[in-house]
Parts: sequence; C-alpha cells; structure tokens
Amino acid sequence: MKKFFIILFISCFSLTACAPNFGGGGQQEIVQETTNNSEEKAIIPKDSISDSYYKMILPFKPGKARGLITERLNTRLDIDEFETGLMRVAQETFPISDDYLYQEGQYLEEDTVKAWLKRKLTPEEFEEAQKAAKDKKDKKPVKNLGLNPPAATGGTAKENNEKSPIYLAHMLEHNYLVRKGDNTVELGGVVIGLALNSVHYYNEEHGYPREYNITKKEIEEKGKEIASEVLSRVRSMKGLEKVPIVIALYQQEGESSIVPGNFISKTVVKGDSIGKWESINEQHVFFPSEAATKTNRDDATTFNRFKADIDEFFPNYTGVIGKAFYKNDELQTLKIEIPMQFYGKAEVIAFTQFIKDKVTNYFPKYIELEVNISSSNGQEALILLSPDDEKPTVHIYN
Repeated sequence: MKKFFIILFISCFSLTACAPNFGGGGQQEIVQETTNNSEEKAIIPKDSISDSYYKMILPFKPGKARGLITERLNTRLDIDEFETGLMRVAQETFPISDDYLYQEGQYLEEDTVKAWLKRKLTPEEFEEAQKAAKDKKDKKPVKNLGLNPPAATGGTAKENNEKSPIYLAHMLEHNYLVRKGDNTVELGGVVIGLALNSVHYYNEEHGYPREYNITKKEIEEKGKEIASEVLSRVRSMKGLEKVPIVIALYQQEGESSIVPGNFISKTVVKGDSIGKWESINEQHVFFPSEAATKTNRDDATTFNRFKADIDEFFPNYTGVIGKAFYKNDELQTLKIEIPMQFYGKAEVIAFTQFIKDKVTNYFPKYIELEVNISSSNGQEALILLSPDDEKPTVHIYN
C-alpha cells in the first residue's frame, strides 16, 4: 500500500571494518566504493517503507552539507518539499527499484556550499579581500566562488536590491548508488537541487524591511545560468567526471506562504554541458482560498461542498483546511486537517465515521488522501485512502 505521507530516516553509528548487524532476516551485506576510492562494508535493508521511497544504505551517512537547509530556506514547508520533491524528480531518471539505492550527498562539502551561495565579489572587493587575508597572514587562498550576482551600488537601497537580488538560496545534493555485481554498489547518479528565491528581502537605508518579488521568468533564466556554472564545477570533482547528473530548479515561496514552492525545471546531463531543459508542472494549493478557486475551480467547489456538509451535521468543529498537490494539472495528493471540540470518545467515533463516508463520496479514488482529525488534546483520528485500497484505513487514537 502506498503512503506518501510517512518518511523514515534512520540514524546509525559510523561504519567500522565489519558491517554491523541491524537485525531481521533478509538484509544484504554489500561493499560500497567511497569518495576516496576505498571500500566499506554496508547493509541494504530487506524492505523499503513503500514503493514510493528508495531503500537507503545503512548505517545512514549524513550529507556533507547537513543542516544548512534549515538556515537557507524560508519555511518548514519549503524545507520538506525541497528534500522530498528532489527524490520525486530523481525517480524519473533513477527509478525506484532494487538497482538504485539512496544516499545523502557525499561530495559537496559544507564550506563549498556556503562559498557558492555567497554573492560574487566585484574586482575591487576581491582585491580588498586578498589584501585583508595577506595582512592577517592567512595562508588560505581567497577564492571568489559566489554564484549570486555582485551587490549593485550607486543607487538607493531599493534600486540596488531590485537590480541585483539574491537568486540562489540553497543547493542540495543527493547520491544514487547502483549495484555492480551481486554484492557491490557504486555511484550511479547525482541529483542537485537549486532552491531559488521568488522573494528577495532587504532593508532600506533607515532599516525598514522591504521585499522584491522576482518573476518566474527571471528565476528560471538566472537558475539555468547558475546551473551551468554548478555543472562545470561539479564535473571537476574527483569521482563526478562522468557520472549522470540531474539538476532541478526549485522556486521557493515567501516567508508568509501557507503552501510550499515547487520545482519548475530540470535537466539530465551525461556529458560536460547542459543541453535540453524540461519544464516541471507542479503546484501546491490551499483549500479554501481565492487562489484555489481561481486555478482549480472544480476541486475547490468539491472541497467547499465537503466543508458545508460538516458545517451542517457537526457544528462543534472549528474549521477544515486542505493542502493539495498537483502534477501536470492533475490532483495527486490531498491532506485534510479537521480540528474539533472534544466532548467524548463516542462523538469522535461518530464524527470519524461521518468523515470517512464523505471523503469516499466527494474525492476521486485515484489520489492519495489523508485526513487528520484533532482536538486540543491532540490527534483524535486518522483516515488514509490510496488508489490501491478498496476502502479507507481508519484509526481512532486512544
């Protein structure tokens, strides 16, 4: 049974000379080639969570730039969507199967990512930075690696920031390992996500916060320029000279958004230069909202009718909201949150039974559906329905 809403990450101890035993039958011990051309023993679990997720090598190896994503993206919604959405993009090139295994990025180091996310220095700024390093007797060479444009000068804060906004907010690397023989795996592909700002935040001369909305056209144009430079740098790294690389552009929403952003374009590169880009048609929609009514009128009408039925028969709930995901203009997943006033377990059971019948009547059978019913005491009930299911799975919490 497919469940899109649960992801399990397992943290483990570092690898030693012998692969550890994680228990359970059917796990496979393999030899993994590492970034420094050595070999390590590891474990492939017998089963994945579902056929929507890759199996992961154990012990779990954190990415080299682990933790930066929380500093760079605007909301938790964007953090989650950027990570899990990048896996979704990867599936089209590295399909989920026994052949491909997932591992967090092991090539882009934290210091590298931080350097690339900076603004590029102007020639004058670069010269000053070199002089400052020399005065401090810093032996590290000064490198001008920023992928964001140099800060504009000569105008007002508004003029300078709108002329030269920060485009690249973050970058994320995923590795996909492929089997090489029965008991060995090697790097089979790399996916790099570039998170791009749709809103640039800055302060005016007197410190007042301001924002500048960046058009989708500009985001995509600048994102593709940045991607070309990223590819050139990545190809120069040991171990990544010939491996297939997918680069995906993600447009993150502003700080006040109630839905996450979405991927807008991707390219698959097997050589040294980027050829064709492929548009990605994805959208996150919040119900009820004016935006939902404007862009997805039929689904918005259905949701409003569903909400009206609850209003009529159960006045003790405080509202219902839905978060939908569309791909190629087709509804894929819908997550509904229903808070209610709690007057007893019998009312929770009756309410849950009512909701179960309504969701099966109102919403299409081909989507992944999740309904969370909660009160001030916490989660009260959960309803799950997948296309593979004949009827919903219902759980009442004690």
